[in-house]
Amino acid sequence: MSDVTRLLDAAAAGDRRAAGDLLPLVYDELRKLAAARMAAESPDHTLQPTALVHEAYLRLVGPADALRWDNREHFFAAAAEAMRRILVEAARRRHGPQRGGDYARHALDPDQPEPPGPSLRLLALDEALDRLAAVEPRAAEVVKLRYFAGLTVAAAAAALGISTRTADADWAYARAWLATTLRDGD
Repeated sequence: MSDVTRLLDAAAAGDRRAAGDLLPLVYDELRKLAAARMAAESPDHTLQPTALVHEAYLRLVGPADALRWDNREHFFAAAAEAMRRILVEAARRRHGPQRGGDYARHALDPDQPEPPGPSLRLLALDEALDRLAAVEPRAAEVVKLRYFAGLTVAAAAAALGISTRTADADWAYARAWLATTLRDGD
């Protein structure tokens, strides 16, 4: 049993010290995960990967959390979901009414429309993922584990308790469904 697994087990049993000892062991992996998520954000984004890691970790081990991780994959999936929520909240704030709402910047040349920025794409993906979850919840979970947690198909399958073949089929279905939905603007 690895140190991370042992600390996850102790934290799940209610040991708050174990939750504190866990951060140094998982920090580098969380930082890589945060950096990958932030790479898709616009360069003028004010949130840094380190701040994203710390905010996500506080949400995971905060006093209101029930410390409910089954294993290492489950913990990183929860961390990825926390990071996704933080980024979506930041994107919603950036596009809220106090920051101009739905008004868009336009290039001086009206024949050259600007593509939507990364934060608008993230909001569109989040909305599409919520709609996918209503239709195919397991496929949506596979997307979260693959895209946001960076897990392999096999690791995502293990985290969900399904076969690798089923996870691979869900991943293929979800990618096609999301691509169609995002392309059509539904």
